[in-house]
Amino acid sequence: MRLASTRLIAADVKAVVRFYERVTGCPATWLAPVFAEIVTPGATLAIGSAETVALFKDGSAEPRANRTAIIEFMVDDVDVEFERLKREVEVVHEPKLMPWGNRSVQFRDPEGTAVSLFMPFTEAAKERFGVRSGE
Repeated sequence: MRLASTRLIAADVKAVVRFYERVTGCPATWLAPVFAEIVTPGATLAIGSAETVALFKDGSAEPRANRTAIIEFMVDDVDVEFERLKREVEVVHEPKLMPWGNRSVQFRDPEGTAVSLFMPFTEAAKERFGVRSGE
């Protein structure tokens, strides 16, 4: 088994896609007017409009209701990314060191989903992610 993507259901699919294009620097591939994917080197983020929920089962997903998941992107420099984005997005917390060794900043996307950008900071975190010191 292989995790293929994480999918967000959005009331305003275009706004959410634009947000993630801005955050990741990756252009979305629109596979249908109601569905797009942002493919990064590590994972795919799929974004579907609320209309797509009926294809599965009405009521099985709800836009703007997520308070349990955090979308995380590993970056080269959290502080540089924070400076680039802080005036354009809702900031949850500024860059700080987390207890598990990552330096992290957190935002919210246009529909409220938490988005973290992080970099392995301690030697143990760098080892966990296969990052050599000085990179």
